[in-house]
Amino acid sequence: MNSYPRSAKQLPADIAFSGVLNALGCFGIWGLFPLYFKALNQVPAGEVLAHRVLWSVVVLLVLVALRGRQRKLLAEFRDWRHLRFYLVTALLISANWLLYIWAVQNGRILEASLGYYINPLVSVVLGVLFLRERLNRHQWIAVAIAAVGVLVLVVGYGTFPWISLTLALSFGGYGLLRKKAGHDAVLGLCVETALLAPVALLFLAVLALRGSGALGTVSWHIDLLLLCAGPVTVVPLLMFLEAGRTLRLSTIGLIHYLTPTLQFLLAVVVYREVFTTMHLTAFCCIWLALALYSADAYVGHRRRGNEAATLSAVPRRGVAP
Repeated sequence: MNSYPRSAKQLPADIAFSGVLNALGCFGIWGLFPLYFKALNQVPAGEVLAHRVLWSVVVLLVLVALRGRQRKLLAEFRDWRHLRFYLVTALLISANWLLYIWAVQNGRILEASLGYYINPLVSVVLGVLFLRERLNRHQWIAVAIAAVGVLVLVVGYGTFPWISLTLALSFGGYGLLRKKAGHDAVLGLCVETALLAPVALLFLAVLALRGSGALGTVSWHIDLLLLCAGPVTVVPLLMFLEAGRTLRLSTIGLIHYLTPTLQFLLAVVVYREVFTTMHLTAFCCIWLALALYSADAYVGHRRRGNEAATLSAVPRRGVAP
């Protein structure tokens, strides 16, 4: 069964609208993540990550069971080659989650948002380096403009934007590996979190024995937030998968920018993080690069669609029009 989205002309209006709602939902939730992790400021980032891993695997195991895919999940655990792969991707995604939680809790949301703005462009560069993908002139210009934006921060502040680049590289590397492997997204995330779960459980058990764990010791609303870490992680992922099933990749790519934009607004407007002229210059470079790259991708997508429509309209020899 083909899992790729059909063109918008082939999709009923209600399905296309549902896809847009799912895309807005998942990217909106991811964009509002700072509100959630800020509310957990009393809990160290490592402990928050442990709860996120533990409750995510619980939710995912239930989901796998409801879908009757237990055998496929067990087959993944029996394949040592797959397990080695999942160990690498699990380390990448857990490092990304940990750094993001830490950044939010330490007033670095602006740097985190920059990381997710440049993530698509980092993914493009990774595709060139490891998948031998080719870029046209406009795409190379977009990458160069984004590099100038990063350079502005380096020169302006004399510090390397390590949070932004680490978030972009870890998530971009994770996406690259998952794309090359082509494994099922839900099963893959279930295996990854299951591999991390014993470490997370041991870590939380040690904290509980020492009396320093947050669960059950701080307040009821902290307990509720920690227990919701699983659904908060899994629900937007499922919405993303559903959006990907029904929408064009170009549409998803454009809606993707809702996430860093909401993070940016929260950082500047709500949490009043320092936003200087250097920040403005760097972000303008990134925004210009993204606009150029997105416009080029959209034009290319439309051109390929028109060419495919033209070819399909030409009658084949021996077939009546």
